[in-house]
This record gives sequence, structure tokens and C-alpha cells, in this order.
Amino acid sequence: MTRISYISTACLTLALLASCGGEKAQHKAPVDYVNPYMGNISHLLVPTFPTVHLPNSLLRVYPERSDYTSERVTGLPIAVTHHRERSAFNLTPFAQAPTQPTAQYNYDNEVLRPYYFSIELDDNSILAQYAPSHQSAVYNISFSNSQAPYLCLNSRQGEVSIEDGTVKACQLLDNDTRLYVYLETQEAPTETAILANGNLDSQASAAQGQNVAAVLRFAEPNIHARYGISLISAEQAKKNLEREIQSYDVNAVAEAGRQEWNDALGRIAVEGEDEESKTVFYTSYYRTMERPICLSEDGQYYSAYDHAVHADGGTPFYTDDWIWDTYRGVHPLRTIIEPEKEEQILYSFLEMADQMGTGWMPTFPELTGDSRRMNSNHAVASVADAVAKGLKIDTLRAYEACRKGIEEKTLAPWNDKRAGWIDQFYVEHGYIPALKDGETENDPNINPSEQRQPVAVTLGTSYDQWCLSRIAAALNRPDEADYYYRCSHNYRNIYNPATAFFHPKDKDGRWIEPFDYRFSGGQGARRYYGENNGWVYRWDVPHNIPDLIGLMGGAEQFVANLDQTFSEPLGKSKYEFYSQLPDHTGNVGQFSMANEPSMHVPYLYDYAGQPWKTQKRVRQMLQTWFRNDLMGLPGDEDGGGLSAFVVFSSLGFYPVTPGEARYAIGSPVFDEASITLPSGGKFTVIAHGASQGMKYIQSATLNGEPFNQPWIYHSDIAADGTLVFQMGYEPNKQWGVVEMPDRMAMAD
Repeated sequence: MTRISYISTACLTLALLASCGGEKAQHKAPVDYVNPYMGNISHLLVPTFPTVHLPNSLLRVYPERSDYTSERVTGLPIAVTHHRERSAFNLTPFAQAPTQPTAQYNYDNEVLRPYYFSIELDDNSILAQYAPSHQSAVYNISFSNSQAPYLCLNSRQGEVSIEDGTVKACQLLDNDTRLYVYLETQEAPTETAILANGNLDSQASAAQGQNVAAVLRFAEPNIHARYGISLISAEQAKKNLEREIQSYDVNAVAEAGRQEWNDALGRIAVEGEDEESKTVFYTSYYRTMERPICLSEDGQYYSAYDHAVHADGGTPFYTDDWIWDTYRGVHPLRTIIEPEKEEQILYSFLEMADQMGTGWMPTFPELTGDSRRMNSNHAVASVADAVAKGLKIDTLRAYEACRKGIEEKTLAPWNDKRAGWIDQFYVEHGYIPALKDGETENDPNINPSEQRQPVAVTLGTSYDQWCLSRIAAALNRPDEADYYYRCSHNYRNIYNPATAFFHPKDKDGRWIEPFDYRFSGGQGARRYYGENNGWVYRWDVPHNIPDLIGLMGGAEQFVANLDQTFSEPLGKSKYEFYSQLPDHTGNVGQFSMANEPSMHVPYLYDYAGQPWKTQKRVRQMLQTWFRNDLMGLPGDEDGGGLSAFVVFSSLGFYPVTPGEARYAIGSPVFDEASITLPSGGKFTVIAHGASQGMKYIQSATLNGEPFNQPWIYHSDIAADGTLVFQMGYEPNKQWGVVEMPDRMAMAD
């Protein structure tokens, strides 16, 4: 095939998918707004990747490169097994007989959509087009410089075999987990071989080890391939392929994927003149569906939590959910839009707890098991949120799994050991003790690189125990509810009234001194906090903001402290600041839009009688840090956490306290936004006059009645209704000024 003809084929495909030029002249469906390249160049740490997948599907791919600026890609992707970290297998096209299992190619003319991508490799001599289903996909590959090309399927660590021109392979992942692939081609290969240790053996049909590969040679320059993946077996991978894809037609598979994305993204319809905001919104919404992933294959699934295959009993099994990041916004978003899926995900957590043999709720479930990354045990927050919002869940089973995970497992970050002495210290004294300068670590549970993070863990566990109190109350266990509610005030034990910050305290009850809330704590401030400094953790009491206001001396001082957070300088050069605090990017003063513990902070003005400042801050963050460009995300996108902030904030409200069925009001971006509810009804937010300048709420009605409070309840959203705002350029300092109760109610 000539270069002109195969490029024409690519353009035809794009035209069929409504992805070629002239988009502005035609009606755009929600998926047409998605820009997977948004954030593909990071501000400092890990960029986003342009992931091609269907919502919450096992199969995810993106070009294998470090970021958008990389000059080369490694072959063609088969499956991403750990979000943003690594891939399994490579499919590499060769114009001549390969001498190595993979190759790095220069690339050009890449086009990528959530449901499709095409790329030209090796000085535009190879065109690859791709479209996925949930557990299978199809490739069309065309060569302009070879009449007898080769395809090479590589396993980095595993085995490959060839039989009757089809390839079966597996790759060993972490924790003794294996991913299997079955690949077949429309064109029968003229020759087959096994490549191992640099030797191409046409007599061999199988091999195992590192970088072993199956090699197929073809008589024509156009190859149509399709494959299935499985965590169970290569035979199941074949069944998954046969169930999902019956042709080699990239266009047909892509069109089906496009429709599925439109159905998913179309659950929220936004209207307005600002096309850029729509792109940022729908791209963010797409990223909230990259994980967790569904493992169920024909009613069964492999679990890395006990290394067994289970029947799913009709309830899909999900994993790869970085809960520390996702409980704040992604899980609450599903409680509104996809409550049934949220119920299935929480059920999966309970299954994991049993399968691990400990009965402990997971904290960082991945494809290969629970890595126990980060700090605290925030799965309890998603359970409490589900209970508060009336989702169906085995509340008693969930309560026990959450309680055991908090009380039997150590609170030490990044650790799955049983509770040790600092855990007992927390029970007795209500805080995690910090090490004094020069004091040697004496708890074997402490991860040397992650350290104790005593302030972060004390604050996080206080919130987790508040969540336990909510669940216990729902179970009609008043004594336990009261006990955990009292424990939820443990943040007070490390509040320093002289400075109005949460301050590390040693085991003898003395403040660690001298102390700098910006820089004390070493790398990532982990000696005392975690990834963020004391300015961020100053606000980490989402479950009792009225009490935090009281600790700071009242609403006026609370607001002054918030204002100072957004204006306090870095205190060092950017080089020095980010060398120590690389996660603490997206700064406005000491506020960090790039890291999840900050996301609720702009909404705190609502609780102190100045909601117009929340309106200002939320719009400031959206317009400053979330943009339709390659650097349009301020920090690591850990499973949709940052993106969920964009989705909620663009709609005009945010779940400051998962576990409470209330959302703080911000500043809606769009003229109109409608959420299609599971009941089939709609909840609509109308913002008359909304624009970049018109960000302040002047007045509001809910279902035609005056609405004058800076929060809305889940029951209002879950029912058919309409929330109408009149927006203006100047703040209305009387709207929404409502005093919060002195203490968070046990029931809304």
C-alpha cells in the first residue's frame, strides 16, 4: 500500500468517527470534547497519559513513552496493568526479520480519542490503527516499506506459544499475578518463529523467560490483528475476544466504543458558549472513569487478593482504585450518577477484605493486590458516604471490615502489618507521636522512606473514626457511635493554639521545636505530614469544620487564616521548594491545587459566613490550573481525584465531607448543566449569565423556592429538580450567609 493510500484510510476512519477537521462546524457529542492529551506534560512529577479505553474497562492502553515530549515510542501497546506505571506485552511491527523483541520508533501524525488511536512509526513508514472493547481490541497495521512484514508479540517476563498461526502468551506481574493474551490475524502468517535471547528460531513454537516473543511473518503489507486479554487464562482471553469482537473492522469497533463513551459522558449535559470549559469538563469526566477496572470475565474473575478464581455471583468485581485519592470526589460523583456501580465497587472492597484473610478493608487496591500506599484507611469514608446517601450495602459487614482495618492494622503509612506500639499509643493518647530531633525510630512497622507522618495520620484517623461513628449510628449502635465520635475529636490533641496550626507532638506531649510549617519534616514533609506541608494540613478536619472555626477563634479569624493560606509566599526559590515538596505544586500561596488534601479548602469559606470568597477561589483554581492544553493539569492525576474536583466544581457544588449527604456550593461554570439520574429524571443547575467574569451568586431558587444557603443536600440532587442561580460580576455578600451548627449533626 502506498503512503498516500494508507494515510487516506486513516483520514477516512477519522472522518467516520467525527474526529477530523471542521468539528466546530458540526454538532459535537460529549466524547468529541474529550482531549486525552490534556496534562500530558507534567508540571513536575507524573503527567497524565492519553488513555484509550472504555469506561472502567480492564483493557487500557496508551503509547508507551514517558510523556508527550518523548521522541520515541516502544512498539505498540497491548495492556496497561498499573495506571500510569507500566504495560504488559508489546506488539512490534518490523519491516524485516527482528533481532530483538521490541523496538523504539520515532512517531508522527498521532491521533488519539478515548475509543481509538492511530500512529505513524519509523519515519512514517508504518501506520497502526487501533480500537478497544472492554477485554479485547483490534489493530490494523500497514507498511509502505515492506512487502513481507513481521509482527512480534513480546512478553517481558513470561511465556509465548504459537499454534496454527495464533499466539498465546502470559506475563508475570507483581504478587504472582499473570496477564494472558490471545492474538489472531485475518491474514494467515506465511512463517512463524520464536525469538529468545536474540535468536530467531523458526522451528520453535514456544518459549518462556525474559523478553521472549512470538514472531509472525506475512505475505502482504497490510495486517489485521485482534486480541483478547484475561487474568484467568489464554483460553479465557480467546473467549473474551470472541464475545466482544467478531470482525477485524477498526471503524466498527471504534464506533461502538464512541457510542459507549457518549452514553457514559452524556449522563451530564452542559450548555454554554465556552467551548474550552466544555473540553476541560468532559476530559475531566472521562478521567474519572479510567478506574477502578472491572475484572469480571463471563461471570468469574481472578483475584490477586487470594490468588484464586471466583464466581462473581452477578456482581462485577472491581479493583485498581487508589482510595486515598478517589474517596474525596470520584466515589461521591458515582453516588449521584452511577450508584449501582458504586455499590458494586464497595462490595468488591468487602470481598477483598475477606480474600486477604485479615478482614481488613483495603486502602489502595490494585490489579496485583492491596499495595497499602499512602496513609489512613479512607475506604471507610466511601462506606459512610454510601450509607448516608441511601445506597445498598451490607452495612454491618462493611462496618466490621472498616473497624478492623483501622484498629487491627497498623496506622503506619504504606504498611500492612498488625498494629504496633504507636497504634496503642494513639488509642491511649489520641495522637501519633512524632520523633524528636535525633531520636531513632523504634517502631518496626514504620516504612523508612515514608516515616511516621504523625500529623497526617492523626488527622486522617480522626476523620476515619468520625466515619465509623456515622456507620455505627446507622446500625443503631449508640455506644459505639458515641465512642468513635469522641475519638473523631483527636485532631484537637495536636492543635497548637499559639500558632493555630496542627503541630507534631512527641511521646512526652511536648511540641516539636523549633518548627517551620512550610519546610519542617524533610522530603515531602513526611517526618511530620505527608506530601504536603503544615499549611495544607491546617485544614484537614473535613468532618468538623465548625469546631475548627472555634479552635481558630471564630469565623473572622478562620477566614483571615484561609486568606493567608492563599497569599503566603513559598518562602524559598521554586527550585528549593519543589525539591523538597514535589507534590506541592499548583500553588496559589501555600495552597496546592495539585494534591488531593487541598481540594476542599476553597469551599471552607462557605462554613464561615463568606461564601462569595468560595465562589472567587473555586473559579480562580479552575481558570488557573485546569486548561485545555498539554500542561493543563497542576499535578499527579491519581485515578480521577483532581478531575473529580473539576467535574463537581464546574457544576457548582462539591462534597467537602464524604460521609455527610451535603455538598458545599461554589460557582457554576455553565449556563445550564443537567444530570441524568438513575431514576431517569434530571437534576438541573441553571446559572443565568455565568461567564469567567460573572462568577458571583446574586440569588438562587431551588424548585422555584428561594434558596439562600451555601450547601445542598444529596436528597435534593437525587430528586428531580432545578437549582437556578443568577450570577453577577460583584459579590453579593448577603447571599448564603448562614451560620453552621456548632457541631456536625449525626444525621442530616
